[in-house]
Formats: sequence, C-alpha cells, structure tokens
Amino acid sequence: MIHEVDEGVRRLLHAGGVPGDRGDLAFEAPTKDWAARRNAPAVNVFLYDIREDLTRRTAGESEVYDDDGTLLGRRGAPRWFDLFYLVTAWTNRPQDEHRLLSEALACLVRAERLPRELLTGSLAELDLAIGMQVAGPTPEGRSAPDVWSALGGELKPAVTLRVTAPLAGEWTPSGQPVTEGMVLRNTGSGARRLRYEGPTTAEGDGLAVTRPRPAPSPRRRRGEPIR
Repeated sequence: MIHEVDEGVRRLLHAGGVPGDRGDLAFEAPTKDWAARRNAPAVNVFLYDIREDLTRRTAGESEVYDDDGTLLGRRGAPRWFDLFYLVTAWTNRPQDEHRLLSEALACLVRAERLPRELLTGSLAELDLAIGMQVAGPTPEGRSAPDVWSALGGELKPAVTLRVTAPLAGEWTPSGQPVTEGMVLRNTGSGARRLRYEGPTTAEGDGLAVTRPRPAPSPRRRRGEPIR
C-alpha cells in the first residue's frame, strides 16, 4: 500500500507540472549524501512517519462477487493509516527553491484526496477515498527540525503532506460450489450415499454419480400366493 501511495503522489505532482521537464522528483531520504549527488533541480517527497488511524478500525468482512454474481471470496475490513511526508525543493538558489516549493504546494492543495484515476494496485481495487491534508499539524514528537536532525542535514523549508490510505484486509478465496454427490463410509453399517439432484460428473469411490433408486416391489396382501 505504501508504494501505491507514493505512486499516486508522484502522478499527482507530474500532472501538475512539478518539478517540470528539467527537474527530478525523488522519494529518497534527503541526506547530505543525496544532496551532494543531485545535479538538477529537484522536489523531494520523503516519507518520515506512519501512524494507524485507530478511530477508523472496524471488524468483520465483506463478500466479493464477479460480474456474473459468483462469489469469489471474502475480504476483511481494511485498516487505515496516516502517511506523513516532507516535501522540499532543491536548487542552487533560495529564490528558485521557494518558487519550486510554491508550485508543489499549489499542486497539492488543489485536491482534498488523491484522484481515483491516479490510483494503482490495491488502492484502485478497494475503490475508497484516499484523503490528503497539506501543511497541517504533524504527529506529536516528530516535528520538522527533529526529522532534519535525524537526517544529519540542514533545516530547510518544507510542506507537510498527510495521506490517509487503507491497507486491504485479509483475502479468503471461496471454494468451488458443490455440484456432486458424496459417499460416507463407516466400519459398522457400510456406506451411505448422499445424493445431489442435478447434473454431475463425479467418478470413483468418493464423490459418486447419482443413480436412480430401484422401484419398490408391490406389497403382497395376506393370503395371496407368492409370485
């Protein structure tokens, strides 16, 4: 799910022309080594924290059917997580960095959720709204200065981005529908055949083909000769 959110954010920024044809869009940690390797203007989208939204946790499962109405399986309830990103701009001049960061900010605030046409993988299959919050409050204990200190770099202006996305629940595929009879055997009374009234292709001693039951013999009245 995390890489699918990354892809959705990347597509959103590219659709808005950020960072442009001559710039790079990176999701790596913006460390000193990364900054030294950079040879073009860049927008960095760094995932620095993940928190579950416990208020949205639910239980249970839902049934999934195909277009013909056949049960495919059951899907557990999704669990929702907040993904926190730091969006920064990197150029050789502060003025250019501020301009590029402003373009990224303008692109991100246009939508309150990731557009459905930009989603891939499980996010597209679940077809749930992926909310976004731009420049909002950060998680407790993980402020921007703390993140830069952990990265070993100098403090830079950054836009915080929070994306709330679902992690798909456990998938349980359904078995094939029962269409055949079955033979139950025990050591005492032999075999008992359970029959299915309908077409069947079963063979062998386990699942068995339904055979017509012979008609009962007519009851003989008292005094009649035995035929």
